[in-house]
Amino acid sequence: MREVNVTRAMGAAMRRIHVGNALSAFGLGFTVPYLYVYVAQVRGLGAMTAGSVLAVFAVAALIVLPFAGRAIVRRGPLPVLLAALVLAALGALSLGLAGGAATVLVSAAALGAGQAVMQPALATMIVDCSSAETRSRAFAMQFFLQNLGLGVGGLIGGHLVDTSRVSSFTLLFAIEAAVFLLLAVLMTTVRMPHAPRVEDAPAGSTGRGAWRRLLGNRAMVQLCVLGFVLFFACYGQFESGLSAYGVEAAGISTSTLGTALAANTLVIVVAQFAVLKFVERRRRSRVIAAVGVIWAVAWAAAAYAGLGHGSQAMATAAFVSTYALFGLGEAMLSPTLAPLVADLAPTGLAGQYNSAFALVKQLALAVGPAVGGPLAAALPGPYVVTFLVFALGVSALALRLGRALTTAQDHPWAARSRVVARGGAAAEPVAAEA
Repeated sequence: MREVNVTRAMGAAMRRIHVGNALSAFGLGFTVPYLYVYVAQVRGLGAMTAGSVLAVFAVAALIVLPFAGRAIVRRGPLPVLLAALVLAALGALSLGLAGGAATVLVSAAALGAGQAVMQPALATMIVDCSSAETRSRAFAMQFFLQNLGLGVGGLIGGHLVDTSRVSSFTLLFAIEAAVFLLLAVLMTTVRMPHAPRVEDAPAGSTGRGAWRRLLGNRAMVQLCVLGFVLFFACYGQFESGLSAYGVEAAGISTSTLGTALAANTLVIVVAQFAVLKFVERRRRSRVIAAVGVIWAVAWAAAAYAGLGHGSQAMATAAFVSTYALFGLGEAMLSPTLAPLVADLAPTGLAGQYNSAFALVKQLALAVGPAVGGPLAAALPGPYVVTFLVFALGVSALALRLGRALTTAQDHPWAARSRVVARGGAAAEPVAAEA
């Protein structure tokens, strides 16, 4: 009976966590696409300040994420998430009221830091409220709801804003702040199955000892390198290099670019659970390697769109298919990467490992546009060939990572099947450390 009650409690907590993921993504999609226009044009602060605001978002995330992991380990993910939500709400509200450059930058830093910390906190809550058998499905649901929240938030936000009225943007940011505060109230109702306390943290799990331990985990270091290449070569190009390449080299209109982004989201929504069972039964390293091949095909389609000699209709179809293929790869990665990070983390250190991986993602998302945008605009041919090579590099790095993983980490479905066949219980995987 106790086991049934624990399972029910975990299910109830997971449902609230999924609602939290959707609401946090909704808040992000609600305002971020319109930040540049708001700062540069509506507030009249110019392109330089607007660009600085976007940079501050990335810098704030890079600063707070190393400390977020330590806090999650020591205090638990829920208190850290609540603090991040309050910080993000204050940042959003002050951003909507800010009139000067200094106030805008400080507000953007608060909003960016809060949103960055939400990711590892929510991911750690998913780990704590799921088992090895249910974790892939839980993270697939998280990714599905995040994309849904981003899309709905962007759609509604776009209909509310009016560049001729500052008050419309003030309302936009006020609603975002209210969403974060509503989410904070909802999260206070979550009852985590195991509420970590400071004294429960393993020895060496705080400060420099935690980072030394993580860096000594050979498989985790390889996964971080792989993650950087993944995010740099895909997510880091979506709204910068690839869009610039489409407009400059392929002659794609802005409306077609919107269609391509919609195709990406549609493929994720349709394919997410269709590919889940297939992905769950395969080696994680080989799934990631397959994603690299799919993305290489996507970059080849982009090359045809911009460098081929077909009709404009063919170029448009090839460019839209590029985004669609990226979406298929993303759907395969969502139930693979995050559970792998969780399985590599020693007991009690999931927050530290989630924060480290989120830090790698932020670095890639900061470097990706800075490299891809100018390269795509100036040298479209070398740009698309370079990232095709990066995609194939993902496959090579994934296969190499597979050799550093245990069977339970790389192929958990097979490991569980063997245990069940012997009549035993699956043991928690231990991270391979050098």
